[in-house]
Amino acid sequence: MGGDPDMLIDEYDAVDEKPEVAVIHPDDSPEEQETEPLADDFDTMKTRFLPELADLEIADEAISTWNIENYRSLQQKERGPKFECGGHPWKILLFPFGNNVDFASFYLEQGREEGNTEDKPLDGWSACVQFTLVLWNKNDPSMFIYHTANHRFNAEESDWGFTRFAEIRKLFAPQWEDKGRSMVENDEVNVTAYVLSLRDITVSYLLIIFSYNSKKETGMVGLKNQGATCYLNSLLQSLYFTNAFRKAIYQIPTGQETDRAKSAWALQRLFYQLQTSEEAVSTQELTSSFGWETKHIFEQQDVQELSRKLMERMEERMKGTEAENVLAKMFVGKTKTYLSCINVDYESSRMEDFWDIQLNVSGNKNLDESFKDYIQVETMDGENKYFAEGFGLQDAKKGDIFESFPQVLHLQLKRFEYDLNRDAMMKVNDRYEFPETFHATPYLSENADKSEPYIYSLHSVLVHSGDFNAGHYYAFLRPTADGHFYKFDDDRVTRATMKEAMEDNFGGDYGAKTNGIPVRNPYTRTLSTKRSMSAYMLVYIRQSRIPHILHEVKESDSPAHIAKQLLEERAALERRRKERDEQHLYLTLGVVTEANFKAHQGFDLTSWDADNNTASKPQLHRVLKTSTIAELAKIVAESQQVPPENLRLWVMVNRQNKTVRPDQPLEDQDMTVEAAYVKHGSRDKSFRLWAEQASTFEDSKPVWSEMLLANKSDPPILVFVKYFDAEAQSLMGVGHVYIKKQSKVADLSPMILQLMGWSHGSAGLANGLTNGTPSPPTISLYEEIKNSMIEPMKPKSTLQHAEIQDGDIVCFQKQLSEKQTSTIAQTGGYTDAREFYDYLLNRKQVTFSPRFPTENDKETFKLDLSRKMSYEQFSAKVGEHLKVDPTHVRFSTVNLTTGKAKAIVRRNASQNLNQILSPSFGTYGNSNQRDDTLYYEILDMSLSELDTKKPLKVTFVTEGLSKEETLDVLAPKTGNVKDLIAGLQKKANFNSETAQNVRVYEIYNGKVNREYKDETPLTQITEYSTLIAEAIPEEELNAEESDAAIFCFHYDKEPNKTHGVPFKFIVKPSELFKDTKERLSKRIGLKGKQFDKVKFAIIQRSIYAKPTYLNDDDILADLARLPDDLLGLDHISEHTGWEFGKRTEGSSLAALGETSALGLMLLGNIGQIDERAVQHVLGG
Repeated sequence: MGGDPDMLIDEYDAVDEKPEVAVIHPDDSPEEQETEPLADDFDTMKTRFLPELADLEIADEAISTWNIENYRSLQQKERGPKFECGGHPWKILLFPFGNNVDFASFYLEQGREEGNTEDKPLDGWSACVQFTLVLWNKNDPSMFIYHTANHRFNAEESDWGFTRFAEIRKLFAPQWEDKGRSMVENDEVNVTAYVLSLRDITVSYLLIIFSYNSKKETGMVGLKNQGATCYLNSLLQSLYFTNAFRKAIYQIPTGQETDRAKSAWALQRLFYQLQTSEEAVSTQELTSSFGWETKHIFEQQDVQELSRKLMERMEERMKGTEAENVLAKMFVGKTKTYLSCINVDYESSRMEDFWDIQLNVSGNKNLDESFKDYIQVETMDGENKYFAEGFGLQDAKKGDIFESFPQVLHLQLKRFEYDLNRDAMMKVNDRYEFPETFHATPYLSENADKSEPYIYSLHSVLVHSGDFNAGHYYAFLRPTADGHFYKFDDDRVTRATMKEAMEDNFGGDYGAKTNGIPVRNPYTRTLSTKRSMSAYMLVYIRQSRIPHILHEVKESDSPAHIAKQLLEERAALERRRKERDEQHLYLTLGVVTEANFKAHQGFDLTSWDADNNTASKPQLHRVLKTSTIAELAKIVAESQQVPPENLRLWVMVNRQNKTVRPDQPLEDQDMTVEAAYVKHGSRDKSFRLWAEQASTFEDSKPVWSEMLLANKSDPPILVFVKYFDAEAQSLMGVGHVYIKKQSKVADLSPMILQLMGWSHGSAGLANGLTNGTPSPPTISLYEEIKNSMIEPMKPKSTLQHAEIQDGDIVCFQKQLSEKQTSTIAQTGGYTDAREFYDYLLNRKQVTFSPRFPTENDKETFKLDLSRKMSYEQFSAKVGEHLKVDPTHVRFSTVNLTTGKAKAIVRRNASQNLNQILSPSFGTYGNSNQRDDTLYYEILDMSLSELDTKKPLKVTFVTEGLSKEETLDVLAPKTGNVKDLIAGLQKKANFNSETAQNVRVYEIYNGKVNREYKDETPLTQITEYSTLIAEAIPEEELNAEESDAAIFCFHYDKEPNKTHGVPFKFIVKPSELFKDTKERLSKRIGLKGKQFDKVKFAIIQRSIYAKPTYLNDDDILADLARLPDDLLGLDHISEHTGWEFGKRTEGSSLAALGETSALGLMLLGNIGQIDERAVQHVLGG
């Protein structure tokens, strides 16, 4: 999939957007819990799980239970017994093994019998229903799972329910939620439907709702929800109605064809459609440009991160245009992080830009308290004093202050926080007020420019309704400065009151509205006195800049090419709609011409699946069914630019051998196309014709060839002729001939030679027949019966005896000399038509891409190869294309899922290309492999020589162990470490003098496990060993006889938490450790404060050994006497690349892998990870 990979959001726990689905809270939920009833206590279950909707009158209610037996033997779709409610019949619809998901799917559907006219519902029928479906164990009614929904049923939507009702594997698990038994027990389970039918007045009201037209009522349209994209819809609507942002997006140049898969182009189209469309707009183009797949559509992404990445992407596209820096001027403010000493004149600070501000909700009552919390000052004193350069430890004040606020202020309210007690993210539903007018001046630094008032007006309120596990997003926006608020809820836009936009989204208790009685949360189905809907993002616009920010966007502001594209697409869409509406009046048929046949290289007359831009592609004609054959011939003749009378149409039929050949001409010119189709159409409902063009004329009128040969006892046969050119390696049609049925096969020869222009007389035939004439080429004839059956023809046989009939194909080739045969064979060509047909049958287009693209090795190309080719044959073809020796090309298979190299292809004489690309099992893995692509590498040596080499990964460290480079080195399998160093020298490019003093270590668990001697055989080193090579330091080269050596390693507090590069170090007798440390500082390239933080200890190699820490007056040579003694350097890792002797990718964050939310919060507190990384809003 194309698109922008930068727009992929880091994955979080995904939640499907299903507002109607009940989500069970943990047992320790703080909200009020009720004693669970038993599933067979139907009245209590109905009261508990099917609460009556407020202000709606109930017309009828029903309870129906279906005992499902033999669950594993059920069909793909099953229906339960019929029951009545509200004057309508109902049934439970079940997909026992899932409706294209791994969940059992349950629905409620209207139960009228299909095809029963007496049971047919009235036109325009509808029923507004609230219902709950409960799946339960008949032997233990305390085991159940339920889901609730409400829906207006009608003829178009006659079923509604839950595709992901319950995971199938859990239903059959030995234990259901620690109950000690399966939900589906003994292949049986019960499902009960609780149904409430609402009165007509409610239905009428819903009819108004369902027929609501946002554009007509408000002048604005919404955005369609793709699955779980309501959060995206809310953000996009807010940005769209920030008119200056919309104008800036319109200014991005996107007129080039290459821009059409990019986010800017998609966003321009989306905004223009919101501006001009009469109905809700899809976001599919935009999400595709982000690089999102289906799974991303059904996962909630982080709104703040999505907003930032979108801004970054648009900023990048605006560089060099008139819109450059427009977004920064609009959305970016500045904050200062400072640390100021109290008693001395010293301050450390840094300025940072921000695009949005994250504010704490928990512990704050309103927006002002959150800002005060944000800029609160922390005093650093006592044991927490600050070390000021030149002043030592000092009391200090630490905090953040704002230097400026942007024109458009985005505020992210932290409604979701990590709960340490529950070890889970929870939603903060506390009441939190925000004003319509916000004064930001109090939160600016003393030196900030305050010449213009920082007074802001509320523009957008983005709302989340639900809790962390399930919910829904929508927005309240004020499109104009003095206008009303409107609610943008996916595809519906409605006018809203100030109370609905603000107070209703403060969160907190329902208050007097419910008299303190708990209200059931529509998403979690639990009772609570707190509102489930609350604002999570606010947008304020600086009042002095409102005329600029909300300036009217005119039609002329939008890109002309976008308007033109959409106009053309709408016109094409209307044409297609009209075609669909009139489809029953037309018939689409395919017509093969002589030109198609001559351009076709392959089986049969043509390929019906050929690309549209190929000359062999048959023409498709859409004609009225009432047209006559004469009118059809005229249409075809016009496309061929020939007179209609010169064209004759033949019906083509599907033969039993799966070929499609002409069968008989359509003689009745007055017959309708529909009548011809009914009479001659094939079983697969296709109608195919061959257009024969006349070549003989009398008095300017066409004379069809068989008329010249007319004889009832010996009728002529239509035969198509193909030519296999061995020198050109091609098989092409050359035309058709008519020949009498009693003629001999040899009689085809002069006709073929005449078609080819090779001779006007007769010529010799292969297979023993010749007339002795030397000038015409000798030819061999074959009948193309079907793609896998090409049979040589006997010259003396009659065509009738050879069972030749109308539409058959005869292939011929020149007979080759031994020299010609040898020359063609040497280039890998085919010398026999049957061999070439076999190649076509097994032909496969394979893509070859460089595994490691470089300037000299970056070409991706495609070759047509035979599946039967051996390794040597197809590698020769690749080598020929790359103009390199094929013995220097190595291939790898491609992983279907990741697109990465899967396994190296070994040379194997018994394997062909098909077995390599589509293995059933064995060397190249399983089906998770692309069957049309191979990676290639151009090697410096032949594969034979490579087989004698051993690949080893070596990290070469220099500059006091501070610089490292990991290299892949090839060394002789039978060689030694000295050969490995020679190979390393070529890769690392160091001189021969240095190579004389290079040594190699093996590392295990972050410690030196072994130091290899130059003569150590490489057979003792595995390909998976972690190897370090370094040039021996001068100090060690010049060591005295009394000096000793010790291996050293780095760790963090605990000796088993190793990091960094271990090394060898010289120990001098009688040297105080404070002097030893100076040498250690030079050895590892660590100085100053960083080195001062390092603690040193003697540790034995045993994993249970305890460190003995050293003091400056200790003598290392006296304390480290045992062979297993190591010197440990205890300090926090400043080098995150090495851990436990294994190279990790990326930063310390990457090394963490899937860190828990608690871990992220703790890291955030010590400044390694921004705490905002875990501020993630889930819901629907």
